[in-house]
Amino acid sequence: MRIFNKNLRLQDITIMYFTALAALMVILVASYQAPSTAVELQLAWNISYADQEVYMELRVAELRHGVVLGMSDRGELTNADLVVLWDSGTKSYFGDAWSDNKGHVSLDSQQDYELISANQKPDGFYLLFKRPFSTCDPRDYLIEEGTVHIIYGFLDQPLASLEQLNLSRIQTGVQRVLMLRPDTPPPTLPPDVQTLDVVAPNVIIPTQETTYWCFIQKLPENMPKNHIVMYESVITPGNEAIVHHIEVFECSPDVRDVPDYNGSCDDKMKPGKLNFCRHVLAAWAMGAEAFYYPPDAGLAMGGPGSSRFLRLEVHYHNPLLISGRRDSSGIRLHYTPSLRKYDAGIMELGLVYTPVMAIPPKQHTFYLSGYCTSKCTQTALPPRGIYIFASQLHTHLAGRGVRTVLVRGGKELEVVQEDQHFSTHYQVSNIWGDVLITKCTYNTEDRNKPTVGGFGIMEEMCVNYIHYYPRTQLELCKSHVDTGYLQKYFNFINRFHGNDRCVCGGIGVTEQYSQLQWDAFTGEVLDSLYNTAPISMHCNQSTARLFPGEWDQQPVPMVTAVLENPRYPCEGGSLPTRQPLTPKGH
Repeated sequence: MRIFNKNLRLQDITIMYFTALAALMVILVASYQAPSTAVELQLAWNISYADQEVYMELRVAELRHGVVLGMSDRGELTNADLVVLWDSGTKSYFGDAWSDNKGHVSLDSQQDYELISANQKPDGFYLLFKRPFSTCDPRDYLIEEGTVHIIYGFLDQPLASLEQLNLSRIQTGVQRVLMLRPDTPPPTLPPDVQTLDVVAPNVIIPTQETTYWCFIQKLPENMPKNHIVMYESVITPGNEAIVHHIEVFECSPDVRDVPDYNGSCDDKMKPGKLNFCRHVLAAWAMGAEAFYYPPDAGLAMGGPGSSRFLRLEVHYHNPLLISGRRDSSGIRLHYTPSLRKYDAGIMELGLVYTPVMAIPPKQHTFYLSGYCTSKCTQTALPPRGIYIFASQLHTHLAGRGVRTVLVRGGKELEVVQEDQHFSTHYQVSNIWGDVLITKCTYNTEDRNKPTVGGFGIMEEMCVNYIHYYPRTQLELCKSHVDTGYLQKYFNFINRFHGNDRCVCGGIGVTEQYSQLQWDAFTGEVLDSLYNTAPISMHCNQSTARLFPGEWDQQPVPMVTAVLENPRYPCEGGSLPTRQPLTPKGH
C-alpha cells in the first residue's frame, strides 16, 4: 500500500485509489429484499499513517438529491458523525455534519471533512474527500483500530437547509468494517496449496430467529498431515445478512467413527459423538476477512493422531423468519503438504456459554470478565510458553467492546487484543503461568429484561479465539461465576426486596434472573458478585475433557495495576476554536 503525500496532484491521488487498502460494496436496501429495489453504494478508502488521515472515495450508482455517509459507535443514527452531499433544488452543497439524540442533522461548525473532488462519470457519481483520524471535536468520531460502524442513506428530495434532515425519515443502512489495519500485504501462498470447502449441503434455513446447523464432513481416507495456511468464508450470495458466524471443528481422534449428520445442533436426536468434535480448525464471523497463518506455522490437518471427521457449525440469524431460503455457506481451507516449523493451535478464551452470567436491563455500561487462570496455563502450557500471533473477538448484539489482557504478578503487562467499538495482528509471547482476562462491555439500555449468556442472538457471548504456536492440548480456557454463590445472590436480593420466591433447584437460572426486581441496587450487587465471588474454570483439552485438577470455586485473579488505554492526544489538551462555515457549492 502506498502512503499519500500532501503535495501529490489530484491525478496522482485518483490513480492511487486503484491500490486502495480496502473496498466495500454496500447495498442500501437490505439483502432480505428483492435485488431490483437495491441501490448501489460503494466506498473505497486508503490510509496515510504518516499524516494520520483517511482518504475516502464514495461512488453512488444513481444519485438523486444527495447522500449521507457517517460513523457512530454502534451504527446508531443518533449522535453520529456525518458527511453530507445535498442539493436545494438549484445548488449542491458538501459539509461536515452531525446528528443529535433524535436524529436531527446540523452542520458542524468545525469542518473536518475536506472535499477533494466531485465528478459525474458513466458508472455513477464519485465523491473524494478526507479527514484526520482524530479531530479533537467532541461531535466527531475517533477513527481507531477495531470495528468502524458505517451508516449511509440517500436523499430523495431537495433540502432548503440541512436542518430539515432527520435520519429517521430516510432509508438508511449500516455496515461494519475494519478501517485501520497493519500496512502489510497478505502473504503469498505456497505453489502446492490445495483447497477444501467445508460447506453446508444446500440447507433450507429454518424459519426461526436463531439456528445452529451442524454437518459432518469426512476427509479423504489416509490423508497425510498437511498444514492449513489460510482460510476464508464462502457465503451463499443473498445470505450475507443471515449467516452470522461459522466454525469448523475436528473431531477427537479417540472417536473412531462419527455418524453422518446434517441437521440442527440442538436436535435432541443428534448423535452423541458430535460432542467430541471440539478442536477448532477455523472460525469466521460477520465482517471477518481471509485469515493467514505466519510463514513459520500452520494448522495441522490429517496424518497420524488426527481425525478424518470434521464438524461444520453455521449460526443462522433469521429475525424476519424468511422461509424457503437455501444456503451452502461454509469455510474454504487452503492447505499444503509442505509442513512448516510449528503446528499452530486455536484456544478459546472468555466466558462459558451459560445463563449464569447475565447483564441487567437498562444498563449504559456493564462489564463481564472471563478468566484463563494461572493454574490452567501452568498446567496445560509448555514451560517455554506459547506465541500468540492473532486473535478474533466475538459478542452478540449488546456487546460494545472486548479487551483481552495478559496479567503477570497482578499487573497487566500487555493487551492481547482490543476493540472498543465492537483487529488483527498481535505478537505476545512466553505465556506460561500467566492470567489472560477477557473483558466485555455491554449496553442494554433498550432492554427491559436481563440478558443471559447463551447461543441465541438475543443472549450474549464474550469470546476471544487466540491463534498461537506451538500447539498444545489446551482447547478452551474459560470461566463463569460459581453457581452456589449465584444462588446466594438470588436469595439475598429477593429477601432485600421482600419477595418470598422459590430459588430452589427446580427453577432455572434464566427464570430466576427474570423474576428479580431490577433496580440500581440489584445491578450493583450482581456486578460486585462477578468481581469477587469464586469462579468455575473450564480448562479443557481437545477431547472436551477437563485437565486433571480441581477447577471449581477458584479465586478471581486479582489485578493491582491496569494498563492505560491510549487515545489520540489533542494538542494542548483542549478543543480547537470553532469557526462558522459557509457550505461549498460544486
